[in-house]
Amino acid sequence: MSSPHILLINPYIWDFTAFDLWAKPLGLLYLAGALRNNGYQVHLLDCLDVHFKGTEFLPPLTPRRAFGQGKYFRQRLSKPPGLQDIPRYYYRYGVPPAVFLQALRELPRPRAVLVTSSMTYWYPGVQETIRLVKSVYPRAPIILGGIYATLMPDHARKLVRPDHLIIGPGEGAILNLVDSISGHTSPSIPNPDNLDSYPLPAFDLYPCLDYICLLTSLGCPFSCPYCASKILQPRVRRRSAEGVSDEIVYWQRTKGILDFAFYDDALLIGFDNHLGPVLEEVLKQNMGFRFHTPNALHVREITLERARLLYRAGFKTLRLGLETTNWERQKAWGGKMDKADLHRAITSLRKAGFTPDQIEAYLLIGLPGQTLSEIEQTIREVKTLGIRARLAEYSPLPQTELWPEACRSSRFPLADAPIFHNNSLLPCLNPFSWESVQALKDLARS
Repeated sequence: MSSPHILLINPYIWDFTAFDLWAKPLGLLYLAGALRNNGYQVHLLDCLDVHFKGTEFLPPLTPRRAFGQGKYFRQRLSKPPGLQDIPRYYYRYGVPPAVFLQALRELPRPRAVLVTSSMTYWYPGVQETIRLVKSVYPRAPIILGGIYATLMPDHARKLVRPDHLIIGPGEGAILNLVDSISGHTSPSIPNPDNLDSYPLPAFDLYPCLDYICLLTSLGCPFSCPYCASKILQPRVRRRSAEGVSDEIVYWQRTKGILDFAFYDDALLIGFDNHLGPVLEEVLKQNMGFRFHTPNALHVREITLERARLLYRAGFKTLRLGLETTNWERQKAWGGKMDKADLHRAITSLRKAGFTPDQIEAYLLIGLPGQTLSEIEQTIREVKTLGIRARLAEYSPLPQTELWPEACRSSRFPLADAPIFHNNSLLPCLNPFSWESVQALKDLARS
């Protein structure tokens, strides 16, 4: 009897803007690895993959940037109801539907289709993806999981209408569900308390790779009011240093990968017993790895000794989780850092050898109650420290501590439709004007 076939899909993005900053559906790839480890035949279709079969016949994209970043394919769409007055174009990001449909038709009929989801306001892309799948495989059960499914399950059931919805971490639940659908028995379900029991994420399902995304831990010890990390991963768990270093070496030796992006929410926490040993081990390999931190580093954890190890290990792009230099706001959020921590961290990084263009600070803009002057002051203060300011527009997230205040302060009906959660709208910035937003962006770039 042949192994049951499971299809995994990373759906389209519908948005005003999207860019590949080391973005891969890592949770979906871990599920693919676990399914394959249990005897399933698995295929992956990533709608956002620029190396998707059939795209070689499309007009070429601009070359990938250094370290594997780059643009997605895109097609212009009509703006959704409620957003027609936004003075920007709206797009489907990903391969053209005809290319996706052709890939679907070439696959064996799946026993089940697993679709992930990310930002809540990207659900129209999930809707379209599932509609296309159903047009080819109308009887295949659709299982939806991911961030949107977890934060807005009722909305997903009503609007996207999957056959099954997975809320929260889904490894064990999905294996059990897929077993019940297919009649197959999975003999090896990963132990959620032992991350080293998980097979490697199935990056080998991609036809070509520009980089690899890494998780050394799950969860975060902090409880920032704007963040959904505690909802998505309630517990902090870590892999062994040996397991992480072995994975890094494995991808270099099997796929020739040198660029690795850490996806951890708290990469530097417990540094001396976790990331430190990982980096010491990979340094012994002398393979010229290049590391990146798109999810940001906790400023307070950066010391001169640690900065020197990061530099020697090959970190090339450092993102600091600053958010704001309104220190009263920082204190109210739990006091993760203060002004002295910020200065010490930047001084340490510069002494270790990092150049200003390698260091950026994420600045949250558009928070409920945040003024334009606070944002401007934060940008100017960061620039005086000789590093780059990267503006991160606040997206209101249901179930987070800040959600009720966001709903009260927004100029959009956030609770009515997630399309208004879009960070490009800066839905909670008050007073709002496109001119003031552009002025802030110009100041940050100057």
